[in-house]
Amino acid sequence: MYPIGEPDERSPLLVTTNFSLTYFIVSSELLATGLSCHLAVVDAEGLSVLTAWSAGKFSAERVGRALREMGAMARVNHQKVIIPGYVAVISGELEDVLGSGWRVLVGPQEASDLQPFLRSVWPQ
Repeated sequence: MYPIGEPDERSPLLVTTNFSLTYFIVSSELLATGLSCHLAVVDAEGLSVLTAWSAGKFSAERVGRALREMGAMARVNHQKVIIPGYVAVISGELEDVLGSGWRVLVGPQEASDLQPFLRSVWPQ
């Protein structure tokens, strides 16, 4: 779990993989938004989001388990998590894994679209 800016319990919670290029691009784009966020980096054996998903290393079960192990769910008071657009297919199952009250928002496919996406879905 990485803080972007100075996140608090109202800050967005986003998820990505531990592919280094993906992490650096996503964290840079989030920093550019000026909005403090929690970035949960799921161990996908260094694979990019779509590659990890197709290899079964970025499933709803793995993401849910990682969020619990990181204590991510206790860091926010809003019960919302944003996943990469390329893995929209896991959103329903991830809601089931996370449990009652949790809502999965499907983010953009490209990190460069995070700023307009967050402006449209997250109150500032």
